[in-house]
Amino acid sequence: MIDKERLAQKCSTWNIVLSGAQLDLLDRYAEILVDYNQKVNLTAITSPEGIEDRHFADSLLFAAQPEVTGKLVDVGTGAGFPGVVAKIFKPDLQLTLMEPTGKRVDFLKYLCGELGLTGVEFAKERAEEAARKIWREQFDVASARAVAALPVLCEYCLPLVRVGGVFIAMKGPDADAELGGSATALKKLGGAYGDTRAFTLPDGSERRLVVCKKISQTPTAYPRNGGKIAKKPL
Repeated sequence: MIDKERLAQKCSTWNIVLSGAQLDLLDRYAEILVDYNQKVNLTAITSPEGIEDRHFADSLLFAAQPEVTGKLVDVGTGAGFPGVVAKIFKPDLQLTLMEPTGKRVDFLKYLCGELGLTGVEFAKERAEEAARKIWREQFDVASARAVAALPVLCEYCLPLVRVGGVFIAMKGPDADAELGGSATALKKLGGAYGDTRAFTLPDGSERRLVVCKKISQTPTAYPRNGGKIAKKPL
């Protein structure tokens, strides 16, 4: 399905080294994704190189960050990006895939079964509801890709992260503008801006990883319900 050599070469430019077994798993992932996508809408990107660049290389950039260790929750994971790719790259991760859509959760369970991945939890939950249950402040790392604007994402993700952990938002070139509007949200939710890491994906598109630290507990008033978060971001 994918060109494993080509993907390995692209990733090597970032000093990301993939084993043969990892490349085989990513190749199988791509096959399952494209096949399953015919019955459940998972992705608009189905060409081999598109999957390599926009899904795999993108997710591996996240996974390769030194903070990505321990317990990871991937919020609004969809078809498993970046969470499942991170698990393939760092098998020791304890991964929670958080996705409210049942059909996508069914896909994720099937995918992880086919790939033989263990240590994966499937949470059919909206993040703002999950943070009022057993998942509150339980994770070392939270990730989110293409889910919402940064002030909204902060309220979805920071309540799930333990004090001392991080939330990493995967953003495009508009990250700086979104960050400017996120100062209040970060402060209210117990977060602090860490840094922004800029990369160019193999297809030329810009990627920004915005790292937010969790420096104090999130007040019990947050997260609010989904409607309020969307209508009136912090």
